[in-house]
Amino acid sequence: MTSEELDIAFRKAVKSINAHNEPFPADLLLRLYSYYKVATNDHETPSSRTPLINAFKTNALFQTQGLSENEAKELYIECVNHYFIYRK
Repeated sequence: MTSEELDIAFRKAVKSINAHNEPFPADLLLRLYSYYKVATNDHETPSSRTPLINAFKTNALFQTQGLSENEAKELYIECVNHYFIYRK
């Protein structure tokens, strides 16, 4: 997959998640959050009003250390596809 194709697939996956109306499992949301932050090169620290949520987000980000932007995009796409196929 070329870089352009990967970007298109990533944007499509993000759009499908944002358009989905049913609640997502918390573990999926944390994985998607961390992959998205790496894929978009967003280095801001979690800023939830709830300290526990910030702790979970920070932990998710630690688990993605060392991933490249493209690897994070691929993992994001894989998670989205898996969720919509199996709904878990």
